[in-house]
Amino acid sequence: MKKITLSLSLVFALCLFFTSEATAQKFSKMDVSPMDAASYPSDYRNAEKLIKIVYSRPQLKERSLTKLTPYGEVWRTGANEAAELTLYTDMTLGGKAVPAGTYTFYTIPGEKEWTAIINSDLNVWGSYFYDESKDVARITVPATMAEDSLEEFSIAFEEATGGVDMHLGWGKTRVAVPFKKK
Repeated sequence: MKKITLSLSLVFALCLFFTSEATAQKFSKMDVSPMDAASYPSDYRNAEKLIKIVYSRPQLKERSLTKLTPYGEVWRTGANEAAELTLYTDMTLGGKAVPAGTYTFYTIPGEKEWTAIINSDLNVWGSYFYDESKDVARITVPATMAEDSLEEFSIAFEEATGGVDMHLGWGKTRVAVPFKKK
């Protein structure tokens, strides 16, 4: 009787071992456009954030910026999902009040100026389903050229009079989007 019990226990243990091995989690490779976040203030010891954006960082990889972000077309402002913007306090963009909350952040690139858009849709892949009727605020800002080139699309915040500027940079293109505290 002991032999049968031991054998059944051994068979059961082996089945568990091989079953768990066969259904183990498969992890995907590193995303070619990894997700990143920028916030203001960026100091992690400061819990009083004003603004944060979560976005994916595509790379030029010897491609033309205008091919990746065609002029006049709505862009998700990064790669993969549309960029997600969180305001921790009421702010204004282009004179339009934007209540604290989470939004998508789109842009429309242009040669000399870009349009920045805050939209109420959430969990949106790319800009394929962009719905202008859900825009909360828009502003058109100048685009400038820098001497240095950024391989990866980047976003950074900087304190500004009465608020904070969101700086977008990719290739030699630079754009500053002004958010004002309400």
